[in-house]
Amino acid sequence: MVISVDRIVSPGNFSTSKLAMDHEMNPVVHIAGTHETREVLDDGKQETALERIVSKTLSHHPPDSNPLELTTSKTHTHPSATEETSSYDEDNDIFPGDHNALSAWLVLLGSFLALFPSFGLMVSIGTVQDYWQFNQLSDYTSQTIGWIPSTFVYLSLALGICCGPLFDRYGPRWLMLGGSVAYVIMIFLLAECKVYWHFLLCLGFLGGPAGAALTTTSLAVLSHWFKQKRGLASGLAMVGNSFGGVVIPLVLRAALPKYGYAWTIRILGFVFVVCLVGANFLVRPRLKPSPDAKKVDIFSLELFGKTDFAFLTVSVFGIEIVLFGALGILPTYASIGSDYPPATGYYLIAVMNGVSCLGRIIPGFISDIVGRFNTLGVMMVITLVFMLVVWLPFGHTSLVALYVFVALFGFGTGSWMAMVPACVGQLSGPHHFGRYFGTLYFIASLATLVCIPLSGALVEKVGPQALVGFMCVILALSIGTFVASRWGLLGWKWKWTAIV
Repeated sequence: MVISVDRIVSPGNFSTSKLAMDHEMNPVVHIAGTHETREVLDDGKQETALERIVSKTLSHHPPDSNPLELTTSKTHTHPSATEETSSYDEDNDIFPGDHNALSAWLVLLGSFLALFPSFGLMVSIGTVQDYWQFNQLSDYTSQTIGWIPSTFVYLSLALGICCGPLFDRYGPRWLMLGGSVAYVIMIFLLAECKVYWHFLLCLGFLGGPAGAALTTTSLAVLSHWFKQKRGLASGLAMVGNSFGGVVIPLVLRAALPKYGYAWTIRILGFVFVVCLVGANFLVRPRLKPSPDAKKVDIFSLELFGKTDFAFLTVSVFGIEIVLFGALGILPTYASIGSDYPPATGYYLIAVMNGVSCLGRIIPGFISDIVGRFNTLGVMMVITLVFMLVVWLPFGHTSLVALYVFVALFGFGTGSWMAMVPACVGQLSGPHHFGRYFGTLYFIASLATLVCIPLSGALVEKVGPQALVGFMCVILALSIGTFVASRWGLLGWKWKWTAIV
């Protein structure tokens, strides 16, 4: 009998990749690739030390077990065996957040705190723009002023193409710290701005890169801690976005008449400091940086060779036009050509962002059951219906209808912002989320660069109805490309009931 053992591991985790038995005159154990001195036993047979280990291990098997069941195809004598066993396996990993571990929820709280000032300012930037238009920058048109917030939002999203791979390579610590310091400096300098180029340099070119570091890190780190509940986790973290979008307009509304522009912005700055200090203490990685991530180029445009990712990117480009175009122009939309009260713009943004909290949580929870792509696609269709039925015919003639629409629109777009990171995570896995997310938003963020000035030009030159019609067309095209992305994810075999 010949027993060939290709690999032996430590006791307690014993495995062999091959047990071959053959009848011979004398039992001989051959250790593949190993030459050892054999001992002569009392009966004249030879045995090595490794043979004794094999013999002892087999003898400890229960009598009714089959020794051949030790066979496994996962281990072999190929030189890469050690690499395979040490490589990361997402399918077999245990994600603490899926089991409600406190450590995971504390990280999520840290992401919430970081997204409050970063994304929160992005989605409430229309209220700041509206104030500038009637005060410091009253000599400029809406279209010209719109380049300031659009530059800020664009760089905050586009520079994720650098921040994402840096996160994959080095983790969140220094990205979060550097982004926090730069963001705090930006907000206090913003209080001192008086002329156009001050605002553009401070908010756009300083706040943009800082916002990119904060938002990318806050969302990417969740992929380390959550898998089955990733949709819910993304939604809960993005509630920080909604809270910021509610609190910031209300603070501006209450503080500007009492304290003036400079001290109102400083008050926001102190709130941001508290949030970012907490975020830096709470956000931490769980997985070590992947060696593969360090071999990948910072600019990963080759990802667009994947059809599901490419179509998803085009779809997100469209919904960014609709989302940030509406956020940036709603206050101006309400004040041009209507008899709505002057403070309407502040309350519209607050209502929209407040209701979006529900849009981030409820669809996020449902998506973990029915699929992230399925949930996002349905919410895009529902939001388009809201726009066609309420905003297009009644938005500029009825204040009640406008508030109703803004609430419904907030719920729909809130789900977009929560579901996009979850869908990206489904395509990328935890070790490459930063690269996928950053690359996607490098393209999609181009929409934010032009949507606010374009929306301002449309509402001033051709009227509010044309603006709404334009956004409806863009969203319809985005739905089409999103369907193509889901189809590609299914291997071009469409299945209505597939959970993806």
